[in-house]
Amino acid sequence: MMRYLFISFCLIAVLVAFRFKPEPLITIPHNWPKPSYNFKKNPLNKNTIALGRQLFYDPVLSRNDQISCASCHLNATSFTHIDHALSHGIEDRIGTRNSPVLINLAWSTSFMWDGSVNHLDVQALAPIENPLEMDLKIADAVNKLKSSKKYRALFYDAFRDSTATGEHTLKALSQFMLTLVSNNAKYDKVMRKEKGVSFNENEQKGYELFKINCASCHTEPLFTSGKFENNGLEPDSLLKDMGRMGITKKSADSLKFKVPTLRNCELSYPYMHDGRYKSLQMVLFHYSSGIHQSKTLAKQLTENIPLTEQDKRDLIAFLKTLTDRDFLKNPKFAYPKP
Repeated sequence: MMRYLFISFCLIAVLVAFRFKPEPLITIPHNWPKPSYNFKKNPLNKNTIALGRQLFYDPVLSRNDQISCASCHLNATSFTHIDHALSHGIEDRIGTRNSPVLINLAWSTSFMWDGSVNHLDVQALAPIENPLEMDLKIADAVNKLKSSKKYRALFYDAFRDSTATGEHTLKALSQFMLTLVSNNAKYDKVMRKEKGVSFNENEQKGYELFKINCASCHTEPLFTSGKFENNGLEPDSLLKDMGRMGITKKSADSLKFKVPTLRNCELSYPYMHDGRYKSLQMVLFHYSSGIHQSKTLAKQLTENIPLTEQDKRDLIAFLKTLTDRDFLKNPKFAYPKP
C-alpha cells in the first residue's frame, strides 16, 4: 500500500512541477547559432530584467526627464522609431542616424551603425551620455536613481544592494534587451515545418530571390551577417557620415555600416543608417537601379541587382513573412504598469 502511495505522490509531484515549470527568461531557438553574449558574467534574473525594463521606459535617464530609451525604440515597431529619419533627443535635438532595431542582441558582438560599442553591457551608455540624445552623465543618472525610493527597492530586488551604481544600471538595461528575442514570424513557422503553415506562391518566389540576391549579407536565421558593408548609398552631403571609418580610421572602412537585421522590417521603416528610404519599395529600387559606385562597395553589389517589378513584389511578400506579431505585441516587452 505504501509503495502505491509513494508512486502516486511522485506522479503528482511531477505533474505539478510540469504545470508550474517557470517560463525561461530568454528564448534560445534550437536551430540558431550559439549566442555571442556571455551570460555567466551577467546571469539573467527576473528581478534584474524587471529593473532594466523599468529603466528602459523611464525618462529619468535623460537630463531633462523627457526622453527615455523607448522614445526612440518602440516595442510595436521592433524597438525603433518610425516617425522621422534621424533620432530626436532632448529639446528635440536631431541626431545623426536612424535608430536601429533592438532585437536578438544576444547574437551581436558589436553595436551601433558603426560598431563603436563592442559589448551590450555598456551599449546604453552611448545614448545616455550623447548630447544629442539623453545628454546625461552616467554619474548624474545614478544620483537620480539613488534618490528614488522606488529604485532603491528595485535595485535591492535585483542585486541585493539598494544603492544604484553605473555598472548595475547598465547591466539591468542589458538584461532587459537580451530578452528581446524575435523568432516566431511566419518564416520561422515554415522553417519549423509547423502544421498548416507554408509560404504562398509569391512568398516562395520571393524567398528564392532572397537566397540568390540578399542572403550573403542578410544571413538566415538572424537575417544579418553582423558585418560592416558599403551597400552603395551615395553619401549625404550634409551628414558626411563615413560609417565604420570614423571608428577604425581606416580608409578601407569608408562608408561601411553594420548590416541590419531584416526581421520585422515591414514595420521598422524608415530604412538605412540615415533613414533616407521610407518604404521597402524604395529600398529595392536602390538595389536594382541606384547603387553608388565607390572603392569600398561590397563585392556583391558591383552591379545593380536585376529585379523586375514582379520580382520586387515577390521579395516584399517574403520580407513580410519576417514580421513577428507575437513579439511586437508581447506584453512582457511593453511599458510596465505602475
